[in-house]
Amino acid sequence: MSQPVTITRGTSAARMAGVAALIIVLALVAAPYWAGRADMRLLGEIYLYLALATLWNLLAGYAGLVSVGQQAFVGFGGYMLFALTIFGGLHPLLAIAGAGVLGALISVPVAGLIFRLRGAYFAIGTWVMAEVFRLSFAQVSALGGGSGTSLPTDIVRSMADGRSAREALSYWLALGAALAVMAAVYFLLRSRRGLALTAIRDNELAASSLGIDIWRTKFCVYVVTSGLTAVIGALLFLQKLRISPDAAFSVNDWTAFVIFIVVIGGIGTLEGPIIGTIVFFLLRETLADLGTVYLMILGLVAIVIMLRAPKGIWGFLAERYGLELFPLSYRVRHSKTDKKRPGG
Repeated sequence: MSQPVTITRGTSAARMAGVAALIIVLALVAAPYWAGRADMRLLGEIYLYLALATLWNLLAGYAGLVSVGQQAFVGFGGYMLFALTIFGGLHPLLAIAGAGVLGALISVPVAGLIFRLRGAYFAIGTWVMAEVFRLSFAQVSALGGGSGTSLPTDIVRSMADGRSAREALSYWLALGAALAVMAAVYFLLRSRRGLALTAIRDNELAASSLGIDIWRTKFCVYVVTSGLTAVIGALLFLQKLRISPDAAFSVNDWTAFVIFIVVIGGIGTLEGPIIGTIVFFLLRETLADLGTVYLMILGLVAIVIMLRAPKGIWGFLAERYGLELFPLSYRVRHSKTDKKRPGG
């Protein structure tokens, strides 16, 4: 007589992690009431880097689009924030949303060009497009040209009354953006389109043979990711209150560090960017005063992890202990066994 079978996605570890995450999120929401200004700025930066890493992980880890030019949309979002508030007269919050919409729209013709490339040529093409963006905005004298510009005081004051209120609002926007991005990616991966992405990640040829439209799926992911990246870019430069082409389109700040976070954390997992962001900021806050030695240590850490744990820190832990904090795969439960369904 066959044993009763239950198919589920949840695990006890995931449920415990969910309760712990809720407690942590509630504590972080209340940070303006217990943290100092420097701590809030650091936490806000951590949230935005986490959002960027999660988006890049979706792009490269699931859709197979290894972009080294996502700084194009970070910088574009930042410049659109300044342009829409200074020349369009929009409130900064509306300008952030507008930057996301415009980022998604501009990514359509960009995708039409670079999707003709494959592999390393695609990666180089994304970097070239980012340089085109940087050089183009450097020619816009109304936004300061090559030297950049600052956000006018009256626009900054329109966000909220008082410096403390503005800093709290910026903090909550960063936290909300990180949570929204993670939730959006999580529910996307649990949907039918997410199953298609998982299939593409595991075996693109097999996914195509199953009738999955590879090009269309990747195109949709690229457009959505670009729009959300532009929103994060707008939030980054809302915190900085100043923008310039070199800062807005920095490959080091907005792409190299993000790739480092995803690779050491675990590409192709939702938990990886979280682990990678924590490790990155611990290293940065501890070693940043060492100058170029700090960058050398980052490179050494990346090399060691890639050699010892090719799937990243979380990939190593998940493989060894069977952990899954974000339940995406199905599990087939018998009375005496508990194993993942093949292809889950």
